[in-house]
Amino acid sequence: MDGLLRTWSSRPPAESSCGEVTVAALCECVSAGNVEEAAAVHRKEKTSVQEDDKLSLLTWNIDGLDGEEQPERARGLCSYIQEYSPDVVLLQEMIQPYVRFIHKRLATDYTFIEGGEGSYFTAMLLKKTRLTLLDSKIFPFRNSRMGRNLLFAWAMFRGQKVCLMTSHFESCKANSEERVRQFKAVIKRMSMAPDDVTVLFGGDTNLRDYEVATVEIPESICDLWERLGEPEKCRYTWDTWANTNKEMRFKARCRFDRVYLRRAEPHSMTLVGLEKLRCGRFTSDHWGIYCTFSLK
Repeated sequence: MDGLLRTWSSRPPAESSCGEVTVAALCECVSAGNVEEAAAVHRKEKTSVQEDDKLSLLTWNIDGLDGEEQPERARGLCSYIQEYSPDVVLLQEMIQPYVRFIHKRLATDYTFIEGGEGSYFTAMLLKKTRLTLLDSKIFPFRNSRMGRNLLFAWAMFRGQKVCLMTSHFESCKANSEERVRQFKAVIKRMSMAPDDVTVLFGGDTNLRDYEVATVEIPESICDLWERLGEPEKCRYTWDTWANTNKEMRFKARCRFDRVYLRRAEPHSMTLVGLEKLRCGRFTSDHWGIYCTFSLK
């Protein structure tokens, strides 16, 4: 399974297509009139300057499986990454055309780690000037019927070792038992890290609150949103009332995307991707989570 893992800073991606969307179609958008990028520059002027001692992280299910307006949505994703300039980017539902498109634009600044070779997978981006990658691995969830796994990376940040994790837990309400099993596995691995290591997990957990309540979570591990006082504006990351990318018969609001931490003090949290693109769609059907931490 470890053979599935590729670090793109040392191995460039191959050219291929995914369905009807090709890397050429995605890259063609770079030269188009980019209203979103101009807007990003304007928004960036209002973004606080990153503090050197804080680690910033963006986690986002980018819904790569949605074939609608992929080129513009891929460009929108890159614009958000360039705007917020997170130290760590955790992505779920990544597809190969997105990898190639993002790599073309961000490989100078980020080390890419890909968590699979299937039709969709997870990925990490680590800012080269801020983090030094030490190692990375994939741990498969053996009972997953959807090929889900846990992507690990160990890195150094300002002389401190950090363990970074991302995953896309089993989807759909009917798969609650397997999803809880996957959550327990993540909590166990976070607990097993050496005491002097900061551990950060971010991803699309698909968890419901009643499922989380069945899992014993050590006091040393906390939910970012809960630790910051449960800000209402950051509660729902999958919100079909506000996000119109999916045609849903029944509207729903869920906190599927979550961040858990150990040996880190959270400072801020905000949702990203709330603006529609020129095509009338959002970058994803999920909102992303951008957050900052101090390491203990």
